[in-house]
Amino acid sequence: MFNKILFPIDRSREAQEAIAVAIDLVQKYQSQLILLSVIETPDLEAEVTDDPAMQSPDQIDRLLHSAQALFAKRGIQAEILQRQGKPAFTICDVADELNVNLIVMGSRGIGLAVEHTSESVASRVINLSPCPVLIVP
Repeated sequence: MFNKILFPIDRSREAQEAIAVAIDLVQKYQSQLILLSVIETPDLEAEVTDDPAMQSPDQIDRLLHSAQALFAKRGIQAEILQRQGKPAFTICDVADELNVNLIVMGSRGIGLAVEHTSESVASRVINLSPCPVLIVP
């Protein structure tokens, strides 16, 4: 059913909480797991970003490898991807490009507040995604 699962990860508490759900789904369906983290394109109009570390390729690389090691401890091999752009659009583009069957993500990821102040990254992914999205509260 879910052959390929995309798990976008950032440094938010919600993303960390969604890890257990991703582990359960990958194990239940024997899915391929892809971990994605987006290096945010700075918005010149934004005065402050929520998490400047999400604009650092080195920080993103450490985050991805740490998450990959965490999944490996549970016997799950995970592919890691690092992309640059606006988080919601990039997540959906990667899901489409890789023919993902499901996106699993936390309910409110850290993103640039100016992107659309009334919408979280998760909300935008739900509206743009080419596949089902499981939001973990």
